[in-house]
Amino acid sequence: MTKGRSGGRQPAKDGEQRQAAPDGAGLAARCVTAPKGGDAAAMRQARAALAELRRGDAALDALLERSPLACDMLLGMLAHAPFLARALRAQAARLHAFLAAPPEESHAAVVAEAAGAWREASDQAALMKALRRARIANALLVAMADLGGVWDVVEVTRALSAFADAAVASAARFLLRDMARQGQIVLPDPDDPGRGCGLAILGLGKLGARELNYSSDIDIVVFYDPEAPLKEGLEPGRLFVRFTQTLARILQERTGDGYVFRVDLRLRPDPGSTAVAISLPAAFAYYETVGQNWERAAWIKARPIAGDMELGAGFLKELRPFIWRKYFDFAAIADIHAMKRQIHVVKGHDQIALAGHDIKLGRGGIREIEFFVQTQQLVFGGRRENLRGARTLDMLAALCADGWISAKARDQLSGAYRFLRMLEHRLQMVHDEQTQRLPEDGERLRSFARFAGFASTRSLGAALTRTARTVQHHYALLFEEGPALASDAGSLVFTGTSDDPATLETLRRIGFREPATVTETIRGWHFGRRPAITSARAREVITELTPALLAALGRTADPDGALAALDRAFGQMPAAVELLSMLRSNERLLNLFADLLGTAPRLADIVARRPHVLDAVIDPAFAEDAGDLASFAARVRAHVGQPASFEEFLDRARDSARLAQFVAGARMLTGIYAPDRAGQAFSVIADAVIAETLAAVLREFRADHGEAPGAGVAVMAYGRLGSKQLTASSDLDLVVIYDFDPDRPESDGARPLHASVYYNRLAQRLVTALTVPTRRGRLYEVDMRLRPDGRKGAVATQYAAFARYQVTDAETWEHMALSRARVVAGDAALARRVDATVREVIGAPRDRAGLARSVRDMRALVEKEKGARGPWDVKLAPGGLMDLDFIAQYLSLAWPQAFAALERRCAAAVFAAATEQGLLPEADGRALLDAAGLLEAVLQWQRLTVTGDFDPKTVAPAVLQRIAGAVGEPDARALEARLAETCDTVRGLFRTILAG
Repeated sequence: MTKGRSGGRQPAKDGEQRQAAPDGAGLAARCVTAPKGGDAAAMRQARAALAELRRGDAALDALLERSPLACDMLLGMLAHAPFLARALRAQAARLHAFLAAPPEESHAAVVAEAAGAWREASDQAALMKALRRARIANALLVAMADLGGVWDVVEVTRALSAFADAAVASAARFLLRDMARQGQIVLPDPDDPGRGCGLAILGLGKLGARELNYSSDIDIVVFYDPEAPLKEGLEPGRLFVRFTQTLARILQERTGDGYVFRVDLRLRPDPGSTAVAISLPAAFAYYETVGQNWERAAWIKARPIAGDMELGAGFLKELRPFIWRKYFDFAAIADIHAMKRQIHVVKGHDQIALAGHDIKLGRGGIREIEFFVQTQQLVFGGRRENLRGARTLDMLAALCADGWISAKARDQLSGAYRFLRMLEHRLQMVHDEQTQRLPEDGERLRSFARFAGFASTRSLGAALTRTARTVQHHYALLFEEGPALASDAGSLVFTGTSDDPATLETLRRIGFREPATVTETIRGWHFGRRPAITSARAREVITELTPALLAALGRTADPDGALAALDRAFGQMPAAVELLSMLRSNERLLNLFADLLGTAPRLADIVARRPHVLDAVIDPAFAEDAGDLASFAARVRAHVGQPASFEEFLDRARDSARLAQFVAGARMLTGIYAPDRAGQAFSVIADAVIAETLAAVLREFRADHGEAPGAGVAVMAYGRLGSKQLTASSDLDLVVIYDFDPDRPESDGARPLHASVYYNRLAQRLVTALTVPTRRGRLYEVDMRLRPDGRKGAVATQYAAFARYQVTDAETWEHMALSRARVVAGDAALARRVDATVREVIGAPRDRAGLARSVRDMRALVEKEKGARGPWDVKLAPGGLMDLDFIAQYLSLAWPQAFAALERRCAAAVFAAATEQGLLPEADGRALLDAAGLLEAVLQWQRLTVTGDFDPKTVAPAVLQRIAGAVGEPDARALEARLAETCDTVRGLFRTILAG
């Protein structure tokens, strides 16, 4: 008898089929095609395996003798598909029956076997065994009907889906019955456990559309009614979550009998942050607020498959307004457009390499056909119910019937879909894998080509290329206009719930270290996990902006850290549409913002809270008036303007300060300002804010209490503001001084106050106005401990008392602080008197040895109280900025005449003057100047980039790298070594200069 030949009986040409037998005939009799034979060795093994199957079954042997195409079909399975070869051996007892009977009858029996398994199974293990054996039988039967050309793609996918329905329903019924036996649920109909149980299982994706592929995962979603008929006291969420987890395990756990289906539960609302079973109210709330267009597309294919079918159908009915929008929504169309353009952005896509090509996700693949259909369904289906179907081929016909596509497009895309799905099934039959990628190995590719019915890889490649280009042609006609959604880097796809491999590779190429975290973060934005981007408009803009944003972040020193900073900002912002729109419209702003996220989180936070500050960067004045620090004061005054109320003033003051501070910081970040120049700018801004706030407080105060005749008030700044070295986060050290006419001590208003009470209350209001948080945030922290008698003294000090205290009672450290003080706001005449007193106090002769001893003691006390810190604490570290300030203050007090001409007494200015006048040796002076420049620069960068304490162990590496580069060091380690060396030098000079 004939046992099959090398090539078997094949159609004359690739893809050509013989005349089929009547539908009522057996599968073998209806075979019209078969895979082509493999190489000689594979065919020898295949013949031997088939002979072994025939040897023990005379009926099978006789049937195959009469059906040479069926024989060749089995040889192809044995030669090319190890999984099918194992299935043939496992199902040898049923092989004759499958070949002799009509496949429709055999399939109905296998489906019934799976559907009834729950009734016969005594426990979960028995159920799992029964379902797995039924699955192997179904896989073999469907493969034979497919490979023999008995069923087309539609029939194959429908058969696979029907078995999945039966398997899921059987497992669900078993679990519901088990719950009822345990008294957890009261089933209205124990013979049909799903009816009225309050739990609905819906199939989505290819399962929902009855288009399941050969080794597909199944996409299911589980919803429950909070009022499900559970035993009183049981929490439905916990119970149904456990149900869902067990259901998935029954279906997908691999045992000695294999598995039934891999279960994917990620099409539920926001799978990254929700349980595997979700209440219906929670599901409705999600879709009503943050449901996305790609989810609308997913729900087109949804249908109830198990559990309470009426409950599932009711849910879908209620969800129709979300899926189908009656009127054209141009924002939605733009979002769909963005989705479409996200699908593929790889250059060189016209070249389709055969080896390794992905027939689903690759150019011209299945995904493009499905998207071609679904996008038009979303746009037009709201008004045309005939476009609401789930199956791709049906909807291509409907789109043509409605006039949306041509008959040529319908026919060509339908043919391409059938061809690509055929290849998809063949790929998955080889090893029972969920794959759509052609083999890369040459020998395996040749074997696959013959398994798919082609004589050679060349003929397969020609057919695939023709198909892909046809699909591309029609796909490209959808939404032809619109900006590209990615750079040249490659694919960036964030729709759906799973990671696209090409997208992960693109993200690595851009510079991200953790691409999976990136995709999860961006999907989280679309799922509404960040309140700032829950609106439809925000998600539309972020969809379009994402590729350019990622490219910009990729150019920063720490792309992953920058994205994490942006995600945190979205978590804090009330809304992000304004910021996103600005970034989308201006590439310069986008790049700057990316830089801020990566290396200056403090400034990025300002942008996140007040996006309008970015306007200043595109203003020509950003660079043009950078040399004029007075422009900052003018900017503050102009922004404050003439507010209608004091509350409005407080908000305007905060906005104006934040805008000006952002400009100063951005100029430093972009290299327009050196750090010391930025310190001067921050100081000018504070001066202006204090002056405006004092004026506003005075207006309010005078309205209540009138003026104090012959009196005046001045605000004096100490510390960093006094020396014009303010940083982005410095506190303000302030002292309020007033004077009055003793002959007219009371104010002249309706509610008169004595001058001392008047100005102390005024000072309190000033501090409150500067520090109180409003809806626009806070301005500054204010420290007034440098006033006479510190915390024990009055908030405001009368001028005569201030002068007397400085001359008779102030300690050395207070005079040290006074050496940097200056009046920043208030009455000009009083300011001149205060300034004269300060100069007189500083210029008084002193015992230099005693002064040096006091300075040393003060530094030792601070070190004892604050502790000795590492070199990154450039302010308090031994040899840090405090040592430099104390040296400068010692020199200022010990030789006041040498520095009388200095406009301000920052340490660097003192060291330069002391060196020039011979008070310091040249080498020492240069060393101190270099140290002051380095440490001041590092402090300014630290305060600009990071909010709070600067701990190098927790600060982002990119920030450390940015600071290192700003001061000319290759990396943070080199900078730390330089800081340590510098501090050692300064500490040595501190001891030498202050030796007395």
